[in-house]
Amino acid sequence: MDINAFSAAKTYGAAQKFLKPEAKPDQGGAGDGGFNPAKLVGEMTGAIAKSESAASAYMVGAADPHSVVEALASAELAVETAVTLRNRVVEAYQELMRMPV
Repeated sequence: MDINAFSAAKTYGAAQKFLKPEAKPDQGGAGDGGFNPAKLVGEMTGAIAKSESAASAYMVGAADPHSVVEALASAELAVETAVTLRNRVVEAYQELMRMPV
């Protein structure tokens, strides 16, 4: 698998266009702190894109190291959260598959 910054940025952009929240009224209690996967994915891709832009700005001398470290820590936390959530969903699915019918 070949991963480079250009293809990552292109994928993030496509994901953000796909997951932009529409102007619909909240359904199912999502407005009161409910689970909204589109919002979570949008925030994660935003944190990753912000860290990439901060790193790029640092490489050309336009950003200070503190802001780069903050952005990278935020992106790391977002990715770790997404991986943990994915693992929990996979575990729940596996548990359902183990149930006798």
